[in-house]
Amino acid sequence: MIIIGEKLNSTLKSIRPAMESRDKQAIQDLAQRQVRAGADFIDVNAGMFHENESEVLQWLIETIQEVTDTPFAIDSPSAQAILTGLKANRNGKAIINSITAEKARYDALIPLIKQFDTKVIALCMDDSGMPETYEKRVDIARTLIKNLTSEGVALDDIFIDPMVRPVATGSHYGTVAIETIRQIKKEFPDVHIACGLSNISFGLPARKILNQSFLVAAMAAGMDGAIVDPLDKKLMSFVYASEALLGKDDYCMEFLTKFREGEIEV
Repeated sequence: MIIIGEKLNSTLKSIRPAMESRDKQAIQDLAQRQVRAGADFIDVNAGMFHENESEVLQWLIETIQEVTDTPFAIDSPSAQAILTGLKANRNGKAIINSITAEKARYDALIPLIKQFDTKVIALCMDDSGMPETYEKRVDIARTLIKNLTSEGVALDDIFIDPMVRPVATGSHYGTVAIETIRQIKKEFPDVHIACGLSNISFGLPARKILNQSFLVAAMAAGMDGAIVDPLDKKLMSFVYASEALLGKDDYCMEFLTKFREGEIEV
């Protein structure tokens, strides 16, 4: 399971003040704790800083890579901010978060993907909006995969985001996301699937239990990546347990190791 740590995001009120005040120690500490907890990538987002997003994003990347070489997922609606982040990056192959099949967004980001040889999260969304059905989402995924690979992007560098929407706003959104994952993974086994897991529970109480339940169902359908809080020990326990049960952890060695290290919460 590819874990993209979500905590260094300016939309989170708990961390935004540290970005505003350029609190280097707080940012570095949070980055390191996510890595120790199992993050394979560190998502960095400065999108709430509308006036100087590029500047804040560059500072975040330069600050974090002083203390860890874990690669980044550079997360922004702005192609210019992503370019600034990629220029500052020294931590290996980054993920661009994210491209869509919307013409303007696609055309703005494909040159950066090629120039910097990045990985990319590709959302199942086009100029007609966010599809309601899994069939339409899979169609968009096919188009994105076809177009990206024709530009030289390796299948292993593509992460399809099935567009998880809150079940509080539509009782079908959980099954739509899961079926999208299942169909894409069936057709394109070498492509990764990654989503913003906690979107599923937005607006509801007891969000953690919903997130954990959705994680297990999505992993069973083929999801092999997620943008999550790796500091949520219970959630990470479900990741290790699910990998063991789904045959992705030979002889349960990773599960046993995490148990001995006290990383499994029962």
